[in-house]
Amino acid sequence: MRWIIALLAVLGIVAASLALREHYRTDASPCSINDKWDCGAVNKSPQAVIAGVPVAVIGIAGYLLLGVLAFLRFWKLLLPAALVAHEFSMYLTFREAFTLEQWCIYCVASLIIITAITLLSLITVLVGVKHGSVKTTV
Repeated sequence: MRWIIALLAVLGIVAASLALREHYRTDASPCSINDKWDCGAVNKSPQAVIAGVPVAVIGIAGYLLLGVLAFLRFWKLLLPAALVAHEFSMYLTFREAFTLEQWCIYCVASLIIITAITLLSLITVLVGVKHGSVKTTV
């Protein structure tokens, strides 16, 4: 399972990197499909920055952390980290839907990826606890 989660984390880094490119792009966004799907508008919005840091940078760092935790099989750390990352992604999705009323295809891809990582982490921990390969105490 660690390889699948690590691969998903790499895909998440790619999606977040593409979103970061949109944040700094000065020319027209290639993923500006219509008035509802515009990566450039989403990634240049005030909601795309927290404390001066583009959320895409936070995403890259988060996916890197998740990938390392999965690779090292630190399941008890991976699951809570994935849950926090998923909640953060849901918050950003809420902002896309109700504040911006626009969507970014890279952000939606990231939401799908972090949801998969979270579910796979949960399954790994639950199956590991059942079979005794993941301890429930420290």
